Amino acid sequence: MLNRIFDHNRWADERVLAALRTADQPPERAMRWFAHVIAAEILWLDRIQARPQSTAVWPEPDLEAIAQTIPELHARFRDVVETDDLQRSVAYTNSAGRPFQTSLQDILCHVALHGAYHRGQVSLLMRDSGLVPEPTDYIAFVRGAPAATHPLS
Repeated sequence: MLNRIFDHNRWADERVLAALRTADQPPERAMRWFAHVIAAEILWLDRIQARPQSTAVWPEPDLEAIAQTIPELHARFRDVVETDDLQRSVAYTNSAGRPFQTSLQDILCHVALHGAYHRGQVSLLMRDSGLVPEPTDYIAFVRGAPAATHPLS
């Protein structure tokens, strides 16, 4: 099931990226939230793989850099999901400098839910700007990704 969830996560990241790239003037806050989603995914992989932090939690939004990052990022997640011990404990230091230990499966669950939460915020910001965001719900992914319908009034 985690494979499917992370397939959805990649698909959803790609949909948000596409929506932001096609907008004439994507909302700055939406771009910042989406850059944070991708940065958080990178940070959690760094922690899972015991690597030094390689990005800021809130980087400057750069859609072209994000587009280049997504394929490798999600290939790394797929590798973790398929080959790692999901029960193992991951020791890491959070962004505030506090040490923690959390099971890999709980971290992966957090990554997926964190992304869904913030992609929802991006969609709201796009709607508030008169744009039509791409649907990124898991059920839309399962159903074969229908096109966006209309902005909410």
